[in-house]
Order: sequence, then C-alpha cells, then structure tokens
Amino acid sequence: MSVKSKHLATFLLGAAAGIAATKYSTMSPEEKDKMISNLKEKAKKMKDEAEVGFDKAKEYFEELKSKGGDALKDHFGDISGTLHHIFGGGKKADEGESKTTS
Repeated sequence: MSVKSKHLATFLLGAAAGIAATKYSTMSPEEKDKMISNLKEKAKKMKDEAEVGFDKAKEYFEELKSKGGDALKDHFGDISGTLHHIFGGGKKADEGESKTTS
C-alpha cells in the first residue's frame, strides 16, 4: 500500500508542477518579474530568520554550558575531588581502609 501512496503523491506533485509551468508560461513579463522579486524577498526573509535563529541557538547553548557548569558546582561542591577520590584515589582509599580495619 505504501508503494501506491508513493505513486499517487508523485502523480499529484507532477500535476502541480505541470500546472505551475503552464501558469508561468502564460504570465506576462511584468508578472514574471513581480513573482520572481516576491520569491527573492521571501527567500531573503527566511535566510535572515534562519541566521537570527542560529545566533540565538548559539547564545542559548553557551548560556546553558556556563549555567550547567555552575549548577554542577553548586549542587556537587567539590565534584573534582569527589571523582578523584572515587575513581583515581586508589592509594588514599587503601590507606583509609587500613586505618579503619586496624
């Protein structure tokens, strides 16, 4: 069934393209120029909006990065020391165990 729907969509898209080509060929040169300038304006607006969105996203992720680091520091305090103690402090952990077992 998905193949049939793909064929139907292709047929409709082709029909729409044919109608658009026929309409464009029957337009006067002034109408064609007006339509092209309108499309260029819309494309420029979309480009400007995309650039603004990109800049906002960049600022958002920079802010998230800085606030996220600050939040980790606030909630976990000495996270560096804690992680070092858990994963990298083999000698210190052994010394602590020997003191408690003695």
